[in-house]
Amino acid sequence: MNSLVKVFVFVDALGWEQVEKYDFLRDLLPNRRRIEMQFGYSCTAIPTILSGKRPSEHGHLAFYDYAPAKSPFRMMRYLAPLLRPRSFWRRGRVRHQLSKLIKRLYGFTGYFQLYGVPVERLPKLDYCEKTDLFVPGGLGPVKNLADVWGEQGLKYHISNWRLTEAENFRIAADLFRRGAVDRAFVYSAAFDALQHDNVGRDDVLRPKVEKYAESIRALHAALVEGGRPFELTVFSDHGMTPLRGTADVPAALEGTGLKWGEDYASAIDSTMARFWWLKPGADGKVKAALAGLPGRWLSEDEMRYHGIWRDDAKFGDAIFLADAGVQFVPSDMGVKPLNGMHGFDPADRDSAAAWLSTVPVPASVSRVCDYFAVMVDTTAVPLVAGR
Repeated sequence: MNSLVKVFVFVDALGWEQVEKYDFLRDLLPNRRRIEMQFGYSCTAIPTILSGKRPSEHGHLAFYDYAPAKSPFRMMRYLAPLLRPRSFWRRGRVRHQLSKLIKRLYGFTGYFQLYGVPVERLPKLDYCEKTDLFVPGGLGPVKNLADVWGEQGLKYHISNWRLTEAENFRIAADLFRRGAVDRAFVYSAAFDALQHDNVGRDDVLRPKVEKYAESIRALHAALVEGGRPFELTVFSDHGMTPLRGTADVPAALEGTGLKWGEDYASAIDSTMARFWWLKPGADGKVKAALAGLPGRWLSEDEMRYHGIWRDDAKFGDAIFLADAGVQFVPSDMGVKPLNGMHGFDPADRDSAAAWLSTVPVPASVSRVCDYFAVMVDTTAVPLVAGR
């Protein structure tokens, strides 16, 4: 029972800029580093954190991809024509209930939402998060954290993302007091949603950051009480960029005269529009139509650097990335902009993630994809209990 306990607390969207602004837990976690976020969203970063693989390997960049042959929604082609009027089925509450119904019908165990994806396009789209990413086999065939910790014979705990933050912190603290686990991954997701609505509002964000500090100090106290030597690390996946403008990609595409699903296909997220060219000449017309919008086309070299290039074009033949702070509205994610968004160029100042720890940051940790190797490392030298 004297073996080293390693605890990793993942606070979604607690970026480097927020950590610095609020001087978050500097006394408790003095070892700190600015981290380059994984290109994409939380649905990209979480599989990367849980596997150490990039999207090109684990297959998760955005929720929806154009893949008619693999679409689990092919039967929806019979239902889609009945969902009239379209304006009714695009209402947020209606789509939320429809999402819950589809999730049950298809047996998805992971996170699932329709967001603003046109229902009539679903039969030609695939969805990446059909299974719970956090459980053994959840990222198969790629091994995830649960797989590796289990193979290492460790007593481990991974938070249930369906529970509230308070419940997950309470459960973890109880385990630490009893010295019941060797490894723990404590997941906290609420700060992401809070920042989407309130980015830059100190009156809203500071109390929440202070609450996180209180909860993490409680985890630290529980680890001390447990009497085993331990390391405590807090990390994030990205920051949050304030809204600086919008761009209407669908309106630009409408002017091309091209037909979705015949000439081209697209998946338009809040900050990037991905395209598949189905007929010759479609790429030129689309690129000409988007030429005046605030964004740029990613080069193949950039996509390879970010780990999002695939020879099978799973993520698209081309990706148009919005300028930092610009949101594509409307998009497949919704019809209104949010006060804050992430998923821009990882080099953007507001995009940076953070790594904070009771122990020195390994030299190898500079990107989100580097977290995994530290979490599964079993060679660390134990510290004195209570450090």
